[in-house]
Amino acid sequence: MSSTETVLERMQRWPLAIGAVALVLCAWGAYSNVQQFLRSYLLAYIFWSGVALGCLAVLMLYHLVGGGWGVLIRRTLEAGTRTIPLVALLIVPVLAGIPHLYAWAHPEVVALDEHLRHKSGYLNVPFFLIRTVVYFAVWAGLAFFLNRWSSQQDRGGSPLLERRLHNLSGPGLVLFVVTVTFASLDWVMSLEPDWYSTIYSALFMVGQVLSALAFVLALLGLLASRTALGEVLSARYLRDLGNLLLTFVILWAYMAFSQFLIIWAGNLSEEIPWYIRRIKGGWEWVAGFVIVFHFALPFLLLLSREVKHRVRVLAGLAAALLVARLVCGFWMVAPAFGEGGPRFHWLDWAAPIGIGGIWVAAFAWQLKRRPLLPLHDPNLRELFQSAGGASH
Repeated sequence: MSSTETVLERMQRWPLAIGAVALVLCAWGAYSNVQQFLRSYLLAYIFWSGVALGCLAVLMLYHLVGGGWGVLIRRTLEAGTRTIPLVALLIVPVLAGIPHLYAWAHPEVVALDEHLRHKSGYLNVPFFLIRTVVYFAVWAGLAFFLNRWSSQQDRGGSPLLERRLHNLSGPGLVLFVVTVTFASLDWVMSLEPDWYSTIYSALFMVGQVLSALAFVLALLGLLASRTALGEVLSARYLRDLGNLLLTFVILWAYMAFSQFLIIWAGNLSEEIPWYIRRIKGGWEWVAGFVIVFHFALPFLLLLSREVKHRVRVLAGLAAALLVARLVCGFWMVAPAFGEGGPRFHWLDWAAPIGIGGIWVAAFAWQLKRRPLLPLHDPNLRELFQSAGGASH
Protein backbone atom coordinates (compact mmCIF):
# COMPACT_ATOMS: atom_id res chain seq x y z
CA MET A 1 0.00 0.00 0.00
CA SER A 2 1.39 3.42 -0.98
CA SER A 3 1.88 6.24 1.51
CA THR A 4 -1.07 8.11 -0.02
CA GLU A 5 -3.37 5.12 0.40
CA THR A 6 -2.16 4.63 3.97
CA VAL A 7 -2.92 8.23 4.91
CA LEU A 8 -6.36 8.16 3.32
CA GLU A 9 -7.13 4.75 4.82
CA ARG A 10 -6.44 6.12 8.29
CA MET A 11 -8.36 9.27 7.46
CA GLN A 12 -11.32 7.06 6.58
CA ARG A 13 -11.09 4.50 9.38
CA TRP A 14 -10.56 6.65 12.48
CA PRO A 15 -13.15 9.39 11.77
CA LEU A 16 -15.68 6.69 10.88
CA ALA A 17 -15.16 4.93 14.20
CA ILE A 18 -15.23 8.15 16.23
CA GLY A 19 -18.21 9.48 14.29
CA ALA A 20 -20.16 6.27 14.79
CA VAL A 21 -19.60 6.39 18.56
CA ALA A 22 -20.62 10.06 18.66
CA LEU A 23 -23.79 9.35 16.67
CA VAL A 24 -24.71 6.55 19.09
CA LEU A 25 -24.39 9.08 21.90
CA CYS A 26 -26.51 11.50 19.88
CA ALA A 27 -29.19 8.83 19.48
CA TRP A 28 -29.23 8.41 23.26
CA GLY A 29 -29.40 12.19 23.59
CA ALA A 30 -32.34 12.30 21.16
CA TYR A 31 -34.16 9.73 23.30
CA SER A 32 -33.65 11.76 26.48
CA ASN A 33 -34.03 15.30 25.02
CA VAL A 34 -35.24 15.40 21.43
CA GLN A 35 -35.47 19.21 21.41
CA GLN A 36 -31.82 19.70 22.32
CA PHE A 37 -30.73 16.93 19.98
CA LEU A 38 -32.41 18.58 16.99
CA ARG A 39 -30.96 21.99 17.82
CA SER A 40 -27.44 20.59 18.13
CA TYR A 41 -27.89 18.39 15.06
CA LEU A 42 -29.06 21.37 12.98
CA LEU A 43 -25.97 23.35 13.97
CA ALA A 44 -23.67 20.45 13.05
CA TYR A 45 -25.53 19.84 9.80
CA ILE A 46 -25.30 23.48 8.71
CA PHE A 47 -21.55 23.42 9.37
CA TRP A 48 -20.66 20.20 7.52
CA SER A 49 -23.09 20.72 4.65
CA GLY A 50 -21.45 24.12 4.25
CA VAL A 51 -18.06 22.48 3.74
CA ALA A 52 -19.45 20.17 1.04
CA LEU A 53 -21.37 22.92 -0.77
CA GLY A 54 -18.45 25.32 -0.47
CA CYS A 55 -16.32 22.72 -2.27
CA LEU A 56 -18.84 22.80 -5.12
CA ALA A 57 -18.64 26.60 -5.37
CA VAL A 58 -14.81 26.75 -5.29
CA LEU A 59 -14.57 23.94 -7.85
CA MET A 60 -16.79 25.82 -10.30
CA LEU A 61 -14.83 29.01 -9.62
CA TYR A 62 -11.63 27.17 -10.56
CA HIS A 63 -13.11 25.86 -13.80
CA LEU A 64 -14.08 29.43 -14.70
CA VAL A 65 -10.80 31.21 -13.94
CA GLY A 66 -8.17 28.41 -14.07
CA GLY A 67 -4.71 28.69 -12.53
CA GLY A 68 -2.18 26.39 -10.94
CA TRP A 69 -3.60 27.03 -7.45
CA GLY A 70 -6.70 25.04 -8.32
CA VAL A 71 -4.78 21.99 -9.50
CA LEU A 72 -3.42 21.51 -5.98
CA ILE A 73 -6.89 21.29 -4.42
CA ARG A 74 -9.05 20.17 -7.35
CA ARG A 75 -9.19 16.53 -6.25
CA THR A 76 -10.12 17.45 -2.67
CA LEU A 77 -12.82 19.79 -3.94
CA GLU A 78 -14.20 17.08 -6.22
CA ALA A 79 -14.21 14.55 -3.39
CA GLY A 80 -16.11 17.07 -1.28
CA THR A 81 -18.77 17.50 -3.97
CA ARG A 82 -19.22 13.73 -4.22
CA THR A 83 -20.39 13.69 -0.59
CA ILE A 84 -23.50 15.71 -1.48
CA PRO A 85 -25.69 12.56 -1.66
CA LEU A 86 -24.58 11.76 1.91
CA VAL A 87 -25.36 15.36 2.92
CA ALA A 88 -28.84 14.90 1.44
CA LEU A 89 -29.31 11.76 3.55
CA LEU A 90 -28.08 13.47 6.70
CA ILE A 91 -30.78 16.14 6.48
CA VAL A 92 -33.50 13.58 7.22
CA PRO A 93 -33.48 14.17 11.03
CA VAL A 94 -33.85 17.91 10.40
CA LEU A 95 -36.84 17.33 8.12
CA ALA A 96 -38.37 14.90 10.60
CA GLY A 97 -37.89 17.44 13.38
CA ILE A 98 -39.40 20.46 11.60
CA PRO A 99 -42.18 20.92 14.22
CA HIS A 100 -39.55 20.97 17.00
CA LEU A 101 -37.33 23.52 15.24
CA TYR A 102 -39.54 25.96 13.37
CA ALA A 103 -42.39 27.98 14.89
CA TRP A 104 -44.03 28.48 11.50
CA ALA A 105 -44.75 24.73 11.34
CA HIS A 106 -47.46 25.16 14.02
CA PRO A 107 -50.82 26.45 12.68
CA GLU A 108 -51.83 27.77 16.10
CA VAL A 109 -48.67 29.93 16.24
CA VAL A 110 -49.18 31.19 12.70
CA ALA A 111 -52.77 32.15 13.50
CA LEU A 112 -51.59 34.50 16.27
CA ASP A 113 -48.78 36.16 14.29
CA GLU A 114 -49.63 38.55 11.47
CA HIS A 115 -46.14 38.32 9.93
CA LEU A 116 -46.31 34.53 9.81
CA ARG A 117 -49.75 34.61 8.24
CA HIS A 118 -48.36 36.74 5.41
CA LYS A 119 -45.47 34.30 4.94
CA SER A 120 -47.51 31.11 5.25
CA GLY A 121 -47.68 30.65 1.47
CA TYR A 122 -43.91 30.17 1.51
CA LEU A 123 -43.25 28.91 5.04
CA ASN A 124 -45.21 25.70 5.22
CA VAL A 125 -44.02 22.14 5.63
CA PRO A 126 -44.97 20.66 2.20
CA PHE A 127 -43.37 23.53 0.27
CA PHE A 128 -40.32 23.43 2.56
CA LEU A 129 -39.82 19.75 1.73
CA ILE A 130 -40.30 20.32 -2.00
CA ARG A 131 -37.75 23.13 -2.02
CA THR A 132 -35.22 21.00 -0.15
CA VAL A 133 -35.55 18.25 -2.74
CA VAL A 134 -35.02 20.80 -5.53
CA TYR A 135 -31.90 22.19 -3.85
CA PHE A 136 -30.26 18.81 -3.58
CA ALA A 137 -31.30 17.84 -7.10
CA VAL A 138 -29.51 20.93 -8.44
CA TRP A 139 -26.39 20.46 -6.28
CA ALA A 140 -26.14 16.74 -6.97
CA GLY A 141 -26.68 17.31 -10.69
CA LEU A 142 -23.88 19.88 -10.87
CA ALA A 143 -21.55 17.63 -8.86
CA PHE A 144 -22.38 14.64 -11.06
CA PHE A 145 -21.45 16.30 -14.34
CA LEU A 146 -18.39 18.08 -12.96
CA ASN A 147 -17.03 14.77 -11.65
CA ARG A 148 -18.08 12.70 -14.66
CA TRP A 149 -16.33 14.99 -17.12
CA SER A 150 -13.31 15.24 -14.84
CA SER A 151 -13.05 11.44 -14.81
CA GLN A 152 -13.30 11.36 -18.59
CA GLN A 153 -10.62 14.04 -18.77
CA ASP A 154 -8.30 11.79 -16.76
CA ARG A 155 -8.72 9.05 -19.33
CA GLY A 156 -8.47 11.12 -22.51
CA GLY A 157 -7.64 14.75 -21.94
CA SER A 158 -9.87 16.08 -24.73
CA PRO A 159 -10.03 19.92 -24.86
CA LEU A 160 -13.79 19.51 -25.34
CA LEU A 161 -14.12 18.28 -21.76
CA GLU A 162 -12.35 21.35 -20.40
CA ARG A 163 -14.79 23.55 -22.35
CA ARG A 164 -17.70 21.58 -20.94
CA LEU A 165 -16.44 22.08 -17.40
CA HIS A 166 -15.98 25.79 -18.07
CA ASN A 167 -19.36 26.23 -19.73
CA LEU A 168 -21.21 24.43 -16.95
CA SER A 169 -19.51 26.34 -14.14
CA GLY A 170 -20.83 29.78 -15.13
CA PRO A 171 -24.54 28.89 -15.05
CA GLY A 172 -23.74 26.44 -12.24
CA LEU A 173 -22.53 29.25 -9.99
CA VAL A 174 -25.72 31.18 -10.74
CA LEU A 175 -27.79 28.14 -9.76
CA PHE A 176 -25.64 27.71 -6.67
CA VAL A 177 -26.25 31.30 -5.58
CA VAL A 178 -30.02 31.02 -6.10
CA THR A 179 -30.44 27.67 -4.35
CA VAL A 180 -28.16 28.45 -1.41
CA THR A 181 -29.94 31.79 -0.99
CA PHE A 182 -33.25 30.05 -0.49
CA ALA A 183 -31.71 27.20 1.52
CA SER A 184 -30.25 29.69 3.99
CA LEU A 185 -33.65 31.35 4.34
CA ASP A 186 -35.34 27.99 4.89
CA TRP A 187 -32.89 26.22 7.16
CA VAL A 188 -31.56 29.04 9.33
CA MET A 189 -33.22 32.43 8.89
CA SER A 190 -36.71 30.96 9.32
CA LEU A 191 -35.76 29.85 12.83
CA GLU A 192 -36.64 33.48 13.64
CA PRO A 193 -39.30 34.09 10.97
CA ASP A 194 -40.14 37.64 12.07
CA TRP A 195 -36.57 38.76 11.29
CA TYR A 196 -35.01 39.31 7.89
CA SER A 197 -31.82 40.63 6.32
CA THR A 198 -31.01 41.09 2.65
CA ILE A 199 -27.31 40.40 3.34
CA TYR A 200 -27.80 37.21 5.34
CA SER A 201 -27.85 34.80 2.40
CA ALA A 202 -24.70 36.29 0.88
CA LEU A 203 -23.01 36.04 4.27
CA PHE A 204 -24.13 32.41 4.49
CA MET A 205 -22.65 31.59 1.06
CA VAL A 206 -19.35 33.32 1.72
CA GLY A 207 -19.14 31.37 4.97
CA GLN A 208 -19.58 28.10 3.08
CA VAL A 209 -16.76 28.96 0.68
CA LEU A 210 -14.58 29.98 3.61
CA SER A 211 -15.29 26.66 5.38
CA ALA A 212 -14.41 24.70 2.25
CA LEU A 213 -11.17 26.59 1.67
CA ALA A 214 -10.16 26.17 5.32
CA PHE A 215 -10.88 22.44 5.14
CA VAL A 216 -8.96 21.76 1.93
CA LEU A 217 -5.98 23.86 3.05
CA ALA A 218 -5.85 22.05 6.39
CA LEU A 219 -5.94 18.78 4.46
CA LEU A 220 -3.26 20.03 2.05
CA GLY A 221 -0.89 20.41 4.99
CA LEU A 222 -1.54 16.80 6.00
CA LEU A 223 -1.12 15.40 2.48
CA ALA A 224 1.92 17.51 1.60
CA SER A 225 4.00 15.99 4.38
CA ARG A 226 2.91 12.40 3.79
CA THR A 227 2.32 12.01 0.05
CA ALA A 228 3.92 12.90 -3.28
CA LEU A 229 1.71 16.00 -3.41
CA GLY A 230 4.38 17.81 -1.42
CA GLU A 231 6.79 17.47 -4.36
CA VAL A 232 4.75 19.82 -6.56
CA LEU A 233 4.03 22.47 -3.94
CA SER A 234 5.57 25.85 -4.66
CA ALA A 235 5.58 29.09 -2.72
CA ARG A 236 3.78 30.81 -5.58
CA TYR A 237 0.65 28.66 -5.44
CA LEU A 238 0.64 28.39 -1.68
CA ARG A 239 0.63 32.18 -1.65
CA ASP A 240 -2.25 32.20 -4.12
CA LEU A 241 -4.25 29.86 -1.91
CA GLY A 242 -3.43 31.91 1.17
CA ASN A 243 -4.51 35.08 -0.63
CA LEU A 244 -7.75 33.40 -1.69
CA LEU A 245 -8.43 32.45 1.92
CA LEU A 246 -7.61 36.01 3.01
CA THR A 247 -10.01 37.39 0.39
CA PHE A 248 -12.93 35.42 1.76
CA VAL A 249 -12.00 36.23 5.37
CA ILE A 250 -12.20 39.93 4.45
CA LEU A 251 -15.36 39.46 2.37
CA TRP A 252 -17.09 37.64 5.23
CA ALA A 253 -16.10 40.37 7.71
CA TYR A 254 -17.23 43.10 5.32
CA MET A 255 -20.66 41.51 4.89
CA ALA A 256 -21.05 40.77 8.60
CA PHE A 257 -20.18 44.36 9.53
CA SER A 258 -22.40 45.77 6.76
CA GLN A 259 -25.37 43.78 8.04
CA PHE A 260 -24.73 44.95 11.61
CA LEU A 261 -24.26 48.59 10.54
CA ILE A 262 -27.43 48.69 8.43
CA ILE A 263 -29.56 47.15 11.18
CA TRP A 264 -27.99 49.37 13.86
CA ALA A 265 -28.55 52.51 11.78
CA GLY A 266 -32.12 51.54 10.91
CA ASN A 267 -32.94 50.72 14.56
CA LEU A 268 -36.19 49.00 13.55
CA SER A 269 -38.07 46.96 16.13
CA GLU A 270 -38.41 43.97 13.80
CA GLU A 271 -34.66 43.86 13.03
CA ILE A 272 -32.67 44.74 16.16
CA PRO A 273 -33.85 41.81 18.38
CA TRP A 274 -31.68 39.43 16.34
CA TYR A 275 -28.53 41.26 17.42
CA ILE A 276 -29.74 42.03 20.93
CA ARG A 277 -30.06 38.32 21.58
CA ARG A 278 -26.49 37.82 20.36
CA ILE A 279 -24.65 40.62 22.16
CA LYS A 280 -26.13 40.38 25.65
CA GLY A 281 -26.38 37.86 28.46
CA GLY A 282 -22.97 36.32 27.84
CA TRP A 283 -23.28 36.06 24.07
CA GLU A 284 -21.04 39.11 23.72
CA TRP A 285 -18.09 36.90 24.69
CA VAL A 286 -18.91 34.45 21.92
CA ALA A 287 -19.26 37.39 19.53
CA GLY A 288 -15.87 38.64 20.65
CA PHE A 289 -14.34 35.22 20.02
CA VAL A 290 -15.77 35.27 16.48
CA ILE A 291 -14.43 38.76 15.81
CA VAL A 292 -10.93 37.84 16.98
CA PHE A 293 -10.51 34.30 15.67
CA HIS A 294 -12.77 34.42 12.63
CA PHE A 295 -11.47 37.74 11.31
CA ALA A 296 -8.85 39.78 13.17
CA LEU A 297 -6.22 37.10 13.84
CA PRO A 298 -6.52 35.28 10.47
CA PHE A 299 -6.49 38.65 8.70
CA LEU A 300 -3.27 39.75 10.38
CA LEU A 301 -1.52 36.40 9.93
CA LEU A 302 -2.53 36.01 6.30
CA LEU A 303 -0.96 39.35 5.48
CA SER A 304 2.42 37.71 6.12
CA ARG A 305 4.25 36.08 3.23
CA GLU A 306 5.99 33.76 5.67
CA VAL A 307 2.69 32.30 6.80
CA LYS A 308 1.48 31.76 3.23
CA HIS A 309 4.78 30.24 2.07
CA ARG A 310 4.88 27.54 4.77
CA VAL A 311 2.34 24.83 4.15
CA ARG A 312 2.19 23.55 7.73
CA VAL A 313 1.66 27.03 9.17
CA LEU A 314 -0.99 27.83 6.57
CA ALA A 315 -2.69 24.49 7.22
CA GLY A 316 -2.68 25.09 10.99
CA LEU A 317 -4.22 28.52 10.52
CA ALA A 318 -6.87 27.02 8.21
CA ALA A 319 -7.72 24.35 10.80
CA ALA A 320 -8.10 27.01 13.50
CA LEU A 321 -10.32 29.03 11.18
CA LEU A 322 -12.48 25.95 10.64
CA VAL A 323 -13.05 25.73 14.42
CA ALA A 324 -13.92 29.44 14.45
CA ARG A 325 -16.45 28.76 11.70
CA LEU A 326 -18.18 26.21 13.94
CA VAL A 327 -18.27 28.67 16.85
CA CYS A 328 -19.65 31.32 14.50
CA GLY A 329 -22.40 28.92 13.47
CA PHE A 330 -23.24 28.33 17.14
CA TRP A 331 -23.45 32.10 17.70
CA MET A 332 -25.79 32.52 14.74
CA VAL A 333 -28.07 29.52 15.38
CA ALA A 334 -28.28 28.80 19.11
CA PRO A 335 -29.72 32.16 20.30
CA ALA A 336 -32.75 31.57 18.07
CA PHE A 337 -33.98 28.97 20.57
CA GLY A 338 -34.00 31.06 23.77
CA GLU A 339 -33.43 34.37 25.50
CA GLY A 340 -30.81 33.16 27.98
CA GLY A 341 -27.04 33.25 27.72
CA PRO A 342 -24.90 30.64 25.99
CA ARG A 343 -25.32 27.12 27.32
CA PHE A 344 -23.01 24.50 25.87
CA HIS A 345 -24.81 21.18 25.95
CA TRP A 346 -22.73 18.06 25.40
CA LEU A 347 -24.77 17.39 22.25
CA ASP A 348 -23.37 20.62 20.80
CA TRP A 349 -20.03 18.80 20.64
CA ALA A 350 -21.24 15.25 19.98
CA ALA A 351 -23.35 16.18 16.93
CA PRO A 352 -20.56 17.97 15.00
CA ILE A 353 -18.15 15.12 15.84
CA GLY A 354 -20.71 12.50 14.79
CA ILE A 355 -21.73 14.09 11.50
CA GLY A 356 -18.16 15.21 10.87
CA GLY A 357 -16.72 11.75 11.42
CA ILE A 358 -19.13 10.17 8.96
CA TRP A 359 -18.64 12.98 6.43
CA VAL A 360 -14.82 12.94 6.64
CA ALA A 361 -14.79 9.14 6.26
CA ALA A 362 -16.96 9.40 3.14
CA PHE A 363 -14.76 12.22 1.86
CA ALA A 364 -11.57 10.16 2.34
CA TRP A 365 -13.18 7.17 0.59
CA GLN A 366 -14.02 9.39 -2.37
CA LEU A 367 -10.59 11.04 -2.40
CA LYS A 368 -8.65 7.78 -2.57
CA ARG A 369 -10.62 6.61 -5.62
CA ARG A 370 -8.74 8.98 -7.94
CA PRO A 371 -5.17 10.31 -8.26
CA LEU A 372 -4.41 13.32 -6.07
CA LEU A 373 -3.56 15.34 -9.17
CA PRO A 374 -5.83 15.54 -12.25
CA LEU A 375 -3.95 13.79 -15.04
CA HIS A 376 -4.85 16.02 -17.99
CA ASP A 377 -5.69 19.31 -16.34
CA PRO A 378 -4.46 22.11 -18.67
CA ASN A 379 -2.83 23.87 -15.71
CA LEU A 380 -0.89 20.78 -14.57
CA ARG A 381 2.20 21.58 -16.64
CA GLU A 382 2.29 25.09 -15.17
CA LEU A 383 2.17 23.56 -11.69
CA PHE A 384 5.12 21.25 -12.37
CA GLN A 385 7.13 24.03 -13.95
CA SER A 386 6.55 26.24 -10.94
CA ALA A 387 7.55 23.44 -8.56
CA GLY A 388 10.65 22.67 -10.64
CA GLY A 389 11.65 26.31 -10.67
CA ALA A 390 11.17 26.57 -6.90
CA SER A 391 13.42 23.60 -6.32
CA HIS A 392 16.39 25.14 -8.16
